Amino acid sequence: MLSRVADALYWMARYIERAEDITRILAVNFHALLDTRVESSEKGWQPLIAITGDEDLFRQHFDRYNAQTVAEFLLWHPSNPNAVVVCIHRARENARSVREQISSEMWESLNRLYFLVHRVNRPTVLRGPHEFFSQIRDGSHAFQGITEATLIHGEGYEFIQLGKFLERAEKTVRILDVKYAGLHTLPDDTPEASLQLIATLKSCSAFEAFRKQSVEPLRASRVAEFLLLNQAFPRAVLFCLKRSQQAVDRVSSLSVTSGNSATHCSKPQRALGRLCSELAYLDIQDVLDDRMHPFLSGLLRHINEAADDVSQAFFNTQVVLPSPRRQQAQQQ
Repeated sequence: MLSRVADALYWMARYIERAEDITRILAVNFHALLDTRVESSEKGWQPLIAITGDEDLFRQHFDRYNAQTVAEFLLWHPSNPNAVVVCIHRARENARSVREQISSEMWESLNRLYFLVHRVNRPTVLRGPHEFFSQIRDGSHAFQGITEATLIHGEGYEFIQLGKFLERAEKTVRILDVKYAGLHTLPDDTPEASLQLIATLKSCSAFEAFRKQSVEPLRASRVAEFLLLNQAFPRAVLFCLKRSQQAVDRVSSLSVTSGNSATHCSKPQRALGRLCSELAYLDIQDVLDDRMHPFLSGLLRHINEAADDVSQAFFNTQVVLPSPRRQQAQQQ
């Protein structure tokens, strides 16, 4: 498969996943802050920008955190490269560049999502955003389901899975890092702690899955362990990294089958393998409380380094495409 094609499929998947993740975080926060005092709402909205890593950019355009400024910035502000509308637009552009490599159903599904976010009445959305959030989430889920059902499960499919799960692992780490900073200082069994823990789980679509595995009272340590180390939940970091590793292994084996050298695959395979092994043998007690932030910062750095290794191994198109293509340096 051409590097250009693999690059476009990989980033198409990352952008769609990113748009869904940001929308879900916004939706959870809108619900969570319904029970919050007005004077503390700014404190409630600031972490959403921290999760995306765009605080400096936000401050260049807005002087305070509230529902309107944060929603506008995260949904469609033209200066924000990680805004939902921008992500969906870029996903569609990547899909357009490899139109012949994806199914007609995938293209139609992505087009529906594209026109949905570009034709929406923005003032109406800001007054009542929940239906809009649900439409984006459903659109992303539909695209993933259609991809599963209509695309040959070959190299292209694996690059899509690789992009989706690396993006998902990164976002789960970011959410846990920001949320845990305020969580572990709260006394257990208080209403505020419970609300924050529920919001953290729902930000990763993990509340129901967590409850089906544990009936014990909510604890920050149990939530952190579930989101980091669960091997069956599809948004847990370890699950995502293992699925990413499988995708890289699958691409490498297909390269060998097609007669291409597979030696260039060794670096991303090693990087993802080390991350999976580190998490698989991690004792959550070793990284709780004040040790959590340094651990998650290091984990996020290693995930981004693994993503860089993937780009260098599979998408290094500098020889044939010198410039703007390589600048899909969309990592947050």
